[in-house]
Amino acid sequence: MTDMTSVPNGWVCLYPQVSSVTDDSSLTKDSSVTEEGRSTSQTVTMSLDNRGLAYADGFFTTIGVIDGLILWSDYHYQRLVSHAEALQLNINSEELLAVLQLYAQQLEQGMLKLIVTRAAQDVRGYGYTPSTNGSDCEIWLKVTAMRVSTALQLSLPDGNLVPIQPSASAICLSSQIACLPPPLAGLKSLNRLDNVLASGELQRIKSEPLASKLASTLGEGLLRDMSGQWVEGTMSNVFYQLAEESLSESKTTSSIHKDNEDYLTTGQWYTPSMAQSGVAGVMRQVIIDALSTTQYPVRIRSLRDEDLPKLTQLFFCNALRGIMPMSSLTLLSGDVVDFESA
Repeated sequence: MTDMTSVPNGWVCLYPQVSSVTDDSSLTKDSSVTEEGRSTSQTVTMSLDNRGLAYADGFFTTIGVIDGLILWSDYHYQRLVSHAEALQLNINSEELLAVLQLYAQQLEQGMLKLIVTRAAQDVRGYGYTPSTNGSDCEIWLKVTAMRVSTALQLSLPDGNLVPIQPSASAICLSSQIACLPPPLAGLKSLNRLDNVLASGELQRIKSEPLASKLASTLGEGLLRDMSGQWVEGTMSNVFYQLAEESLSESKTTSSIHKDNEDYLTTGQWYTPSMAQSGVAGVMRQVIIDALSTTQYPVRIRSLRDEDLPKLTQLFFCNALRGIMPMSSLTLLSGDVVDFESA
């Protein structure tokens, strides 16, 4: 076991380095980690002119580390590539991932949080120059030593293992998330104010004295976007099954316990589109890909108000916690939809 107290925690600036005078087109020329995985980054204070602070001009990703390895590294790499392209940022994604892996080896178990922001610009306001400087960026990394729960794991059809959490309950929240244009929809951008307010609503519900019974099992909140479609959780994506499937199939899926190896492969799972709102999460794509060659590939389908009473199964997921099965969903009306059979 790694002595967690010996692992450095906190923020480091991967790029640019304070002493850097080299070509800033390559991350590795200012590499923050030696081949042995020791940090060589200097303590750097983020400027108040940082565009991530001023305009949320950037993106972030949260990465789990177990046994010195980045979980779902190929998917995090694809996020780096797609987000850099969407936001017109110049990032050497391959070299950045290699640096992150060195930190993961040193950390052994815990979490890496990467934040990428556009570099300060010569023009005032929101704009950025149509030049190399316009796509330059700052890259920040937070290293956190923590236990990543792997006590319960579910085997995916492709052989990979994913953590699965104990059953919890969910509630429909009144908070709504924004609908965004195509270049931004699905991105894990730094502008997460809608999720911040929704998470605040969830915490208020948990703290209400009259809701103590609900709060003891409440694990996540389900969110609508501004068009009225239910899209995701406050910190996760959502998958669901409906009673509109055949009666025999519905009975089968609703009776499956969360840690049954057939949990994901019995019955038809749906997940909402990320085309106009929400974050296209890493674990969401892992599950979609893993089920793509099974009898029931995941279908992209809107989740509407009229669907909620017909739900027979529902789980949330993210890259750190894996699959979070729900035993019930409390609707805005106060009615409760139960998922697991008694």
